[in-house]
Amino acid sequence: MRLIILGGPGAGKGTNAELLALRYDIPHISTGDIFRSNIKNNTDLGKKILEFVNNGLLVPDELTEQVVEDRLVAEDCRKGFILDGFPRNIKQADFLEELLETQKIKIDYVLNLDADDEVIVKRMTDRRVCTVCCRNYNITNNPSKVANICDECGGALIQREDDNRETIMERLDVYHKQTEPLIDYYSKKGLLQTVDSNRSVEYTTGQLNRILPKGN
Repeated sequence: MRLIILGGPGAGKGTNAELLALRYDIPHISTGDIFRSNIKNNTDLGKKILEFVNNGLLVPDELTEQVVEDRLVAEDCRKGFILDGFPRNIKQADFLEELLETQKIKIDYVLNLDADDEVIVKRMTDRRVCTVCCRNYNITNNPSKVANICDECGGALIQREDDNRETIMERLDVYHKQTEPLIDYYSKKGLLQTVDSNRSVEYTTGQLNRILPKGN
């Protein structure tokens, strides 16, 4: 199974990607998580990324594309993968299509998680992230069992600096301008499935279960 998950920031891409990764026993590939891990570990890639972040710039397409290409040729991607956060624009989508064609691979589904902007703002300001394993929680809808402690690894949960209303609205503006056109892009290819992501994770998961085939 090879999937792409689309949706605005905070639409539930990461949460649902993790569930689907378990369902199909395939890797969940989040470019954001890859970037943050490299920054945290002070790798050469992380240093490059940090230069753009510190200057308020998006990571260039070319760098992001190289990261994705290197990840998709890994052994664990042979039987499938879930792309979360990539592609973010038409150029990246064209790059991905060409890359997969060279590997004789086709995307099975593109899942669009549709959530209203105000729902996203509330969800993201309530989000908490583990400082160790990067797992996401929500203090309203998906809290950890122990406050501020990750259920998975015991790491501390924090609110990311960019999870404030002003920054979220800026990110939504970028999403609407750059990423939202991918909905039409993949719809024309007959790959798109849109689900309502305004409600609970369980509700969204139920919709995805009806769309996708059973896992292993």
